[in-house]
Amino acid sequence: MKKLNIYIFAASVLSLSSCSDSFLNLTPETTITTETFYKTADHFEQATVASYTGLRNIALSGIFMDEMRSDNTFYTYYSGDRGPYNSTEKLALFLDDETVGWSPDRYKGVYSSIAKVNTILGRLDASELTEEEKKTVKAEALFLRAFYYFDLVQHWGGVPLMLQEVTTEAEAFAAKSPAEDVYKQVLTDVSEAISLGLPVASTFPQSGRATMGAAKMLRAYCYMSQPTRDYKAAEQDLKDITQMNYGLLDSYEAVFNPANKNSKESIFEIQYIEDGSNAGVHNDIPWRLIPKCSNNDFLMGITFSNYAGTSGGWCVPTEEMIQSYEPGDKRLDASIAVAEGKTDDAEQFTCEEVKTVSDFTPTTGKNFYYFIRKYYHPPYQYAGRAGDNFPVYRYAGALLLLAENLVEQNRNAEALPYVNEVRTRAGLEPLTSVTAEDVADEMRHELAFENHRWTDLIRTGKAIETMTAFGKTMKAKYQWILPSAFEVTENRLVFAFPLRERQINYLLEQNPGY
Repeated sequence: MKKLNIYIFAASVLSLSSCSDSFLNLTPETTITTETFYKTADHFEQATVASYTGLRNIALSGIFMDEMRSDNTFYTYYSGDRGPYNSTEKLALFLDDETVGWSPDRYKGVYSSIAKVNTILGRLDASELTEEEKKTVKAEALFLRAFYYFDLVQHWGGVPLMLQEVTTEAEAFAAKSPAEDVYKQVLTDVSEAISLGLPVASTFPQSGRATMGAAKMLRAYCYMSQPTRDYKAAEQDLKDITQMNYGLLDSYEAVFNPANKNSKESIFEIQYIEDGSNAGVHNDIPWRLIPKCSNNDFLMGITFSNYAGTSGGWCVPTEEMIQSYEPGDKRLDASIAVAEGKTDDAEQFTCEEVKTVSDFTPTTGKNFYYFIRKYYHPPYQYAGRAGDNFPVYRYAGALLLLAENLVEQNRNAEALPYVNEVRTRAGLEPLTSVTAEDVADEMRHELAFENHRWTDLIRTGKAIETMTAFGKTMKAKYQWILPSAFEVTENRLVFAFPLRERQINYLLEQNPGY
């Protein structure tokens, strides 16, 4: 079974041993080009695997653009380091514009992966593959394109729809299509992928590649997020997932243990390995989630400075988030921990102990920082690198999305068992009735810090109300927050197109309000 951490190494050198007609060839026969590459099954395997790389941009940027955009987390303010204000902090303050960081990398990374997929789809018919092999490749490619466009439409609204391989300069520029058209394209692509026949997960751990379950989950999210909702269609997809081979792991904490990657609870997750090379397959998110610390060897098992570059102190769980967990909820200590120690006058924090948050009482004379524990699995072998996969779709999330779907159809009693299945695993008493608020609350805690909260708030129509209230709380707590922060309007439900993209693409109009 070929894993996603396969890389394309296509470099070749021609040794010219004689003068002949072949000397005049502009492209040596040993050089791989787009004209010679997209021929065999192995070529398309390599190209398909390469098309997954954009997912890593989504995971990393998501902790700033999705999780830290929500009421789950904020960030640690370091008065001696104001460099990240423009690049990152503005995202949490709703002061972002077309120059803010993280957005350009995500946008570019996603479109780069779409370009790879479009090339695969455009070159497939003329390849040497059998018809059955072509169906397999096409299904996976269409799933990926649908996934990438769903990410784009959720974060920028209407975007340019690029559906063909770009071969000329003129083809590289396009105006944005309405959001409704982007959602339609997502549904067209993922539905064709489903009809072509993606594999159903049957053995665990899985390979990490697209499956029927992942496609059904994507389509259900799309049905429930598009301007005109189709809850009936989404319900069928989600119920189909419950009839597949997925299930909850016995322990919530075990879901995030790297030893359980691609488990029976995983419907789709982004693949990483803790690698010492520069191949780009590692995950540095855990290093960004711990506080900036002068003795990271204590926290992480290896020395590495997270004061700049891959800096720490981001996506810090808020006090309100911690207090919102019900007593006895096993997910609290599995999701959040406390680093306690001392901070000097230069804001240098030295960690002395990592404590559980459920029974934490601050020690007099010491400082403490909350941090996300889900992806914290030291000791690490390489500085600044981890191998934790990042969850995208989990079976618990499918159960809760199905519950949300049924409640939206006023079938609350039918939603109740799905909510209680998740609550039971968390060590909580079952509910006797369920409301939309109950489902949203359960989803908030079950999927905490998995980059869902912001888009969940948008989908359920609660983003403006929730984040306006959150902003008032944060402004009262931190006097350094500008009065203009947290002006959460309809325009702020999508991001500004990056400045560089608009400089390159003269047809791309900026989103309103930016």
